[in-house]
Amino acid sequence: MAGLIRVVAWLLFAGLVGVWWITRPQTLDLADLPEHQPDPAAGERLFWAGGCASCHATPVDGKRARGDDRLLLGGGLELDTPYGVFKVPNISPHPDDGIGGWTRLEFVNAMQHGVSPDGQHYYPSFPYTSYARMPTTDVMDLQAYLATLQPVAGSVADHELGFPWSIRLGLGAWKRLYLDSGPVVVGMDVDQKLALGRALVEGPGHCGECHTPRDPFGGLIGSRWLAGAPNPEGKGKIPNITPAGKNISGWSESDIAYYLESGFTPDFDTVGGTMVAVQENMARLSSEDRAAIAAYLKAVPRVE
Repeated sequence: MAGLIRVVAWLLFAGLVGVWWITRPQTLDLADLPEHQPDPAAGERLFWAGGCASCHATPVDGKRARGDDRLLLGGGLELDTPYGVFKVPNISPHPDDGIGGWTRLEFVNAMQHGVSPDGQHYYPSFPYTSYARMPTTDVMDLQAYLATLQPVAGSVADHELGFPWSIRLGLGAWKRLYLDSGPVVVGMDVDQKLALGRALVEGPGHCGECHTPRDPFGGLIGSRWLAGAPNPEGKGKIPNITPAGKNISGWSESDIAYYLESGFTPDFDTVGGTMVAVQENMARLSSEDRAAIAAYLKAVPRVE
């Protein structure tokens, strides 16, 4: 009997070690960071490409911030999803309520590994699965730009999630399945324009986070990349933006680029819904960046 108890105890211990190993946060060490002098100007481009203000700017009168208010990154926006309500945090350079006290390593680990400074897993409502595809030097530039903005006081309450989504431990296993720094669409490196478009769409732009459907565990379905998905913030559907998408199948590269710049479709309709904020962010990019995004969207695999 004593021998059986010892065997069971060892099995339980081995199981606990296995769970810890699978779910533990995986992060970089200081020695892993590349040698780089962060450039705030380069970071500003990534700020608009990533649409940081669209989620992290403090809502004004219950609505998403507009104009200069988009640079007040005190958080507070609530995202009502099938998993629960995610509350967007303060990422202003406030030393206590925001991220002003974060080190460079802590910022990189948050952005690309989804791990907080205190070692907790972040939920993928923060699209680190896309930011993992960014060069780490770009992430360092982004932090340098955020540090130039106005600190905003005030912390944001915790998410309101039901079981089992409220258990962060499982996110470690989730990341092993879905966190991948490799490109989604391969074979574009031979063309500089397409490579730039892929870097922007798959990385900071995180377009796939809304335009790609998810499996039951919330992971993106790679075989249906950009093929449209249920609206993560409510009713309706986010459209298919592959070359098979009915909304843009007849658009040229220049049509897409002009839409991102002006908000006007080829038939002179205007952008609507949550895409308004995305388009306003893309309008801040260079014409070269928008042209590269358009070229990428015309080159991705068709998904009916």
